[in-house]
Amino acid sequence: MPESMYEVRLPNSLSQYGFSKKEIQQRFIEWLVLSLFAEGRVSSGKAARLLNISRIEFLDLLRARGFAYVNYTPEELAEEFKSGRALKIKKTK
Repeated sequence: MPESMYEVRLPNSLSQYGFSKKEIQQRFIEWLVLSLFAEGRVSSGKAARLLNISRIEFLDLLRARGFAYVNYTPEELAEEFKSGRALKIKKTK
């Protein structure tokens, strides 16, 4: 994949966490892709491709970083529960 080079200035206080330059670069890429996903600008599949990982690995990364994969409105969530209850009732009959 073609690359562009950017210069990033970090506070010296971040050096105490022991990240190598390679780890910092990876974290920035990860953060940017996670941000694009959270903003709805890329799908989970596209985000995974940007990070060169599988979609399942991307979903695991979302969980590990505290991002919600499913982001229902209260109305959508109520509808999902209603559908789930209807399926449960139908299955037990």
